Amino acid sequence: MGAELAEVRTVLDGDGGLGRIVLNRPRALNSLTHGMITTIRAALDEWIADDRVRAVVLTGAGERGLCAGADLRAMHDEVRAGGAGTRAFFRDEYRLNALIARYPKPFVALMDGITMGGGIGLSAHSAVRIVTERSTIAMPETRIGLVPDVGGSRLLAHAPGELGTHLGLTSASMGPGDALLCGFADHFVPSERVPELLDALARSSDPAATVDAHAEPAPPAELDGQRDWIDACYAADTVEEIVERLLNSGVPEAKESAELVLGNSPTAVKVTLAALRRARALTTLEAVLDQEYRISCAALDGRDLIEGIRAQVIDKDRSPQWSPRTLSDVTEADVARFFAPREGDELGLA
Repeated sequence: MGAELAEVRTVLDGDGGLGRIVLNRPRALNSLTHGMITTIRAALDEWIADDRVRAVVLTGAGERGLCAGADLRAMHDEVRAGGAGTRAFFRDEYRLNALIARYPKPFVALMDGITMGGGIGLSAHSAVRIVTERSTIAMPETRIGLVPDVGGSRLLAHAPGELGTHLGLTSASMGPGDALLCGFADHFVPSERVPELLDALARSSDPAATVDAHAEPAPPAELDGQRDWIDACYAADTVEEIVERLLNSGVPEAKESAELVLGNSPTAVKVTLAALRRARALTTLEAVLDQEYRISCAALDGRDLIEGIRAQVIDKDRSPQWSPRTLSDVTEADVARFFAPREGDELGLA
């Protein structure tokens, strides 16, 4: 069985019955469109009932990465036009994330190169998650006025100590060692061994054992040596207090982190802190995705998402004019709005 579209390739490969999904927009860093989401979902639904398919592997076309997230240019235009299409995108994307997490056959995700945002949703909930020395892993949503989604708030919330809070508020990236430390990946495979691994998976009846046979020790986790100041500073109850602790810690990296937080959307960082704290108490990915759907849809009603995409992606002036402009201007009511039930428009996975 095989199907090929411009944006996604799906094919049944090899004697081992490997269902291959290849994100195929390399010039756009394989950024996700709604059509890609529906194509992947259709293939996965079909392969559940196909006894020939023993496992699924997700990869990205090109040399730069698995997936940089959603197609932000398309989102920018769609949100300006009203946002109904983006809400539908979120709904189908989050449902796909939940399916991947519960997929009844081994799902292997190769997080080679840049893997961010929506790319995390397709890979970091899978059964077998692989990084290479080229991997750059991030949930950078606060940089564009959004909040970590696609189940990313659950992953961040359950990272050791306050590492997830640090990553979520700053939009900082992880290398392969940090991705393993923070629970975003399971195995390190050098990029030069990836073609050999894919060939072996196509013949294998035991994907997990095959990946184990190709895995090697990962590079050191840089964040592991910074746990003292990260855990102490980010344990505060408010973003304002977190920033104050970072600035007063006397650690150069902490001061740099404070500057990153202050450069991101004040509303987004405050909502992110609240979302991560709440996600720690939610027992399933589905419950977190329901929360994230409320948050993401609420973001469509504000100004920061359009402004953040404009500044980072459209005009690239890197000078967003956030509204409200400062942390102190963002009220508790402003934050609470993102968690309010949406009458007639809930995701309803939990």
